[in-house]
Formats: sequence, C-alpha cells, structure tokens
Amino acid sequence: MPILPGNLEASIARAAQALADGELVAFPTETVYGLGARADDDGAVRKIFAAKGRPADHPLIVHVPDVAGAEAFAAELPPVARRLIEAFWPGPLTVIVPRRPELGAAAAGGQATIGLRSPAHPVARALLEAAARLGVPGLAAPSANRFGRVSPTSAQHVASEFDAGLRILDGGDCALGIESAIVDCSRGGAVLLRPGVLEASRIEAAAGVPLRAADAGAPRASGTLEQHYAPTATVRLMPLRQLRAALDVLPGEVLPVEGAQRLAVYSLNLRDVPRGLRFRRMPADAAAAAHELFAALREFDAAGVSVLWVEEPPDEPAWAGVRDRLRRAAA
Repeated sequence: MPILPGNLEASIARAAQALADGELVAFPTETVYGLGARADDDGAVRKIFAAKGRPADHPLIVHVPDVAGAEAFAAELPPVARRLIEAFWPGPLTVIVPRRPELGAAAAGGQATIGLRSPAHPVARALLEAAARLGVPGLAAPSANRFGRVSPTSAQHVASEFDAGLRILDGGDCALGIESAIVDCSRGGAVLLRPGVLEASRIEAAAGVPLRAADAGAPRASGTLEQHYAPTATVRLMPLRQLRAALDVLPGEVLPVEGAQRLAVYSLNLRDVPRGLRFRRMPADAAAAAHELFAALREFDAAGVSVLWVEEPPDEPAWAGVRDRLRRAAA
C-alpha cells in the first residue's frame, strides 16, 4: 500500500491525477483522514461506499478549496451558510445546503442537500488545488476507515483498514482528532446535526440566528447514526461514581487469564485502579482529549482489550464533540 509523503509536490501531483482518473486517495485533514474521490463522478464516489462497506444512502461530506468550490455544488448558499463559511473556513465546520440537481447525487446519498467543508490542513488544501487544476471541483471524503469503526488520525491507521493499492498521503497526525461540526443551513435556520471541536456558542454567534438542535425533519448527515465510531472492544460509558462502584467489586489485583475478557479503563478523574488492569488517563483539557480519542481507542484494540469502561466526560460545551463520539461508540 503506497504511503506517499504529503509534503512533496510529486506526491500531491500523483494523488491528484489518481483522483482525476476516478480512483480513491486517502488524505489528511485537521480533523481525521478522509477517503476521497472526485465528487462530480458518481461512479468514483460509489467506490468509497464499496471500500468502506457504507450504505449508499448515508451521505458524504464534499471537501472544496473555497467558496467558489462550494458554489459549484450548491444550488444556493443561504445567508446563514455564508456567514458560517466566512467565520470558519478553512476549518472544522461543514454546512448542509441545497444541492445542484445535476451534481453530487451519489455523495449526497440521493438527497436534495449536500454537506460542504473546506479543510485547513496544508496537504488537503494542496491536493484540492492540484485536483482543481485537473478539472476536479471537489472531493467526497468520509473518514478513511471501515464503516462504523474508529476514525483514523494517522496514515498508519488508514493503512491498517484497507487492502494494498490505496494511495495514502501522509500528513502526520491530525491536529484536532474528531470530525467537523455539521450545521444544516438548508431550511432557513441553523441546526446543529453533529458537534465538533467548535463550541456551539461560537457557531451560533457567527450564524447570527439561534442554533437549534437536530429534529426529525433534518437531512441525513455523515457520522450521525446512533452507533458509530466503535472500536472492536465493547465500550461502556458511565459516570465517575458508577465507574468507581464497578471497580470496587473487582479483586484488588486483576491478573490476565487466558481466554477471559480483557478489561481496560479510560478515565478523566481516577487516580488508581486494581493492579494488572490496563488503564489510561483521559486528558483534562477537552481539545487534548479530542486529539487523542480515536488513537486511544485504537490502542486499546491493539492491546487486545475486549471490554472498555470509559468515564463520561464533563457535561460542558467544550466537551460536546468528545461526548458525542463516546456515546455513539458505546451505543
């Protein structure tokens, strides 16, 4: 599987040409690594669904270099969408807007709306610009992992998910670590469909209208299924008091037993656990916790953990994205 150094012009050129030819390329963004195909070619986009094992009606986010790129796919950019774009692009915010009927049907999962984002990662931006010079207006790109599993935040994570042959641009570890916030701007307001690292108060201030919670009339959006972002281990999310009570019933020393469940704990506030139990402390800073979350879940899997007890993060705005990902991982 070719992992290409993303800081080389030759790598960007090879990847852009592959995309122009209708092939798949994995690339880094500031959030997670994406599995990209040219969004204006429904046949190329269907390769993403096949590679991931993703239902074809579960829409993808289209990555574009700028507002002009967004206008290629949008039937219109409502004023609230334009305000959010001006405030947060390039960056970790996706806007859902009405879609041009002739473009992006597969990426949109057949809906009349489409999710658009302009990533900030320099490798992603170089790739989008190089692809645009070859006639590619934007890249449909969900996270570069098997459907429903833990998102990748390094090139090595991507390589572990797919068969040899996929081109992967290596841009280092992703700075933010969880996916973008998604705001539906297609129905005359602003509806938060998925939290990210941007706090809701910042999004609402930039939108200039009240930010509403998701409702039954919202379009389908990437990464919003009840069960998602799940490691192989069974995740149980619990408050600190409940976690402490569960640990109290364990023996004072937990020894690995061949064939027995392998239990691990991921906690913000615990200071000690029974000896022999795998333990990782969650960072006290929400941004740091988001940055390491998916890598930590993958490390537990790599260690053979089968049951993971996770302390619920604080019910505070800065932690909304981390809470959302853990809740879906434990669903």
